[in-house]
Amino acid sequence: MAVAVVVLAACGGDKPANTPPADSAAPAAAAAPAPTDSAAPVAAAGNVSMEKGQELYGRCMACHQQNGDGMPSAFPPLAGSEWVTGPASRPIAILLHGLQGEITVKGTKYNSMMMAYGTGVPMTDEEVASVLTYVRASFGNTASAVTVEEVAKVRAATAGRSSPMSQKDLEALQ
Repeated sequence: MAVAVVVLAACGGDKPANTPPADSAAPAAAAAPAPTDSAAPVAAAGNVSMEKGQELYGRCMACHQQNGDGMPSAFPPLAGSEWVTGPASRPIAILLHGLQGEITVKGTKYNSMMMAYGTGVPMTDEEVASVLTYVRASFGNTASAVTVEEVAKVRAATAGRSSPMSQKDLEALQ
């Protein structure tokens, strides 16, 4: 789900947090949006897949919309978001731990809650890297791909965390 990424606010899910990931939980790739920017998508590396990321973005669309514009006053945009296109550790941490509290995105304040993974359904490092690579290269965004190693590093560094991220927590990440 997504990220955001990033500032991925409250995308509710219908599965409990302890439900293991399953390919059938994500919408079919045909139903997911195509990148909306005119530039060529960022190439994904290793096991990271733009196609898988696009498919997984289907979990994020209820809140962040097919075009990444979010929902005014409720869920922040991913398109043009400084949290999506900044250091990759920030959207990674949001997907891994969720987000709660006030956060400013593109000059607008939001104060919502996003569960970890957006839907509470655990994701592998490859899935997190794929969906964030897709988001960082779509909707007019042109940020670098996210690697499985980056996800693993943030996961390990924040393993003891039991609460959602806040804007202050995100700002501390590099």
